[in-house]
Amino acid sequence: MAEAILTVNAGSSSIKFALFDNGHAIPAQPEVVGQIDGIGAQPHLKARNAAGDVLDDCDLPLTGDGQHRAALAFLVDWLNHHDDGRRIVGVGHRVVHGAETYSRPLLLDAAALEILRGFLPLAPLHQPHNIAGIEAMTAALPGVPQVACFDTAFHRSQPEVAQRFALPRSITKMGVRRYGFHGLSYEYIADVLPQCLGERADGRVIVAHLGNGASMCAMKDRRSVATTMGFTAVEGLMMGTRSGSIDPGVLIYLMDYQGMNAKALENLLYKESGLLGVSGISQDMRELLASDRPEAREAVDLFCYRIVREIGSLSAALGGLDALVFTGGIGEHAAPVRTQVCRAMGWMGIALDDSANATHQRRITTADSSVDVLVLPTNEEWMIARHTAELVD
Repeated sequence: MAEAILTVNAGSSSIKFALFDNGHAIPAQPEVVGQIDGIGAQPHLKARNAAGDVLDDCDLPLTGDGQHRAALAFLVDWLNHHDDGRRIVGVGHRVVHGAETYSRPLLLDAAALEILRGFLPLAPLHQPHNIAGIEAMTAALPGVPQVACFDTAFHRSQPEVAQRFALPRSITKMGVRRYGFHGLSYEYIADVLPQCLGERADGRVIVAHLGNGASMCAMKDRRSVATTMGFTAVEGLMMGTRSGSIDPGVLIYLMDYQGMNAKALENLLYKESGLLGVSGISQDMRELLASDRPEAREAVDLFCYRIVREIGSLSAALGGLDALVFTGGIGEHAAPVRTQVCRAMGWMGIALDDSANATHQRRITTADSSVDVLVLPTNEEWMIARHTAELVD
């Protein structure tokens, strides 16, 4: 019987999954990939095979409490009927926070899971669902190794000065520091950069992971030197519904003079701001780019402006710039965003090739550009599957 690695990304209302063949090397393309949406309301499963054919598109008969665990149990049963006889020998989980403790993937046991629970205050919107996914898969697949792959791990290579806030040392000792996120995406890009840039891959590179969640990472020798996200995944760039960096005084003002409590501020910063808040139209970049309303244009302009500002900051941390990489849903598909950013960075020697950019080519700069600009799809699931296979073996 062929062996397979299952990857799971359990969020608050969705579960993304992929099933990879576990041979001599994990293939970049999974045999099955899908998502369960609407957990907590009306769960819905949609899955495709490696050829892109829809395997299933259906509502799940789940109601009441405990839908996460029930959805994962349903998933295991569903896979048993759609895995072409493969046997799952390991499950890799995306876990948002590894704190200062974990800088590499971890084979889980009861003691390690208890340590991960201790990180709940560091990522209260994500970590509980990641842990619920681990517990549910452990129950559904008893005896199958479970592996945690941390979104913060890639950034532990940063110098100490890049991870500190200018706060009292007593607060820093509580774990209040700049952790950074999207690490699995950045690790994948770092892994494939030599195929695209040759020796320049080990130079000064900025990767822009632009999607509903957005951040950027400065790399040297393909290791993280600085990143835009910090203690939480709300710092840095403007995002789909998240504000990005904001003057802390604004929050004090809203508490003192507008009567907003912590929960209201959390909702404002994570769910009501960003592209959605500025435009008043949508958090979807595709919809905003297609709109002729001035509010949509303002949201896109601010999104690009914040990217340009952060490129300047990260370039300073690197001491210059050799290459810029766009990835993520917006980074890979929104050519107008790339155009606006690259035009604004012309002073750094970026010479955009309009035709290559419009057709989403891998390299979108001209031959005489001082800085190489690439468009590369990311593959976090493959990184999770690779790490899981290594630890299981």
